Amino acid sequence: MRIVIIHGQSHKGSTYHIARELAEKLEGKITEFFLPRDFDSFCVGCTSCFGKDEKLCPHYEKLKPITQAMDQADVIILASPVYVYHATGAMKAFLDHYGYRWMVHRPEEKMFHKQAVCISTAAGAGMKSTNKDMADSTFFWGIAKTYKYGTAVYETSWNRVSAKVKRRIEKKNTALAKKIKKNQGRVKPSIKTIAFFGVIRLMQKNGFNEADANYWKAKGWTGKKRPWKE
Repeated sequence: MRIVIIHGQSHKGSTYHIARELAEKLEGKITEFFLPRDFDSFCVGCTSCFGKDEKLCPHYEKLKPITQAMDQADVIILASPVYVYHATGAMKAFLDHYGYRWMVHRPEEKMFHKQAVCISTAAGAGMKSTNKDMADSTFFWGIAKTYKYGTAVYETSWNRVSAKVKRRIEKKNTALAKKIKKNQGRVKPSIKTIAFFGVIRLMQKNGFNEADANYWKAKGWTGKKRPWKE
């Protein structure tokens, strides 16, 4: 199993330790990226990725190692501490660059066979909205199954998190890893994903954006082919 972790911060706090523990329990090859250390650019809003080609993005080459790692992974873990009830700015800036991969545009078919985990932590609250920030992207990328794990650690430093809380986290990670390993190679997109894909398919069939329409036609998705059956 290949696992890629995208950390929404460059320091190794509570979120890092929880994501890393889960990845290790999956017992596979782990690749990690830290934001903004490994990618620090903001989308400039040129829309070249939507209307023409993602390779025209001024940050395409800088982002390429992360894109390739995600495409090769079986499990994608997006991990972010809660910053004012949302994902970190670095995580948001990163996700902004993949708008062209949303199902409404040019989704990558590999995503329809993957699992993802969105992990967030806070001293108190905000995990639900933070996980939604990340899970919105995993859904619209077409990822077959996304797990969301948010937890309060009641501290601002992992070293000060109580043993009781760490035991609870370890138990949750063990159960989550078991589910992921059980679904490996057998995961299928949800009815919601399939239905949304169907709606977009009709839009692309009637013409929506030339670059997108050509992509869907080349994939055969406006016909009988479907990405989760490839």
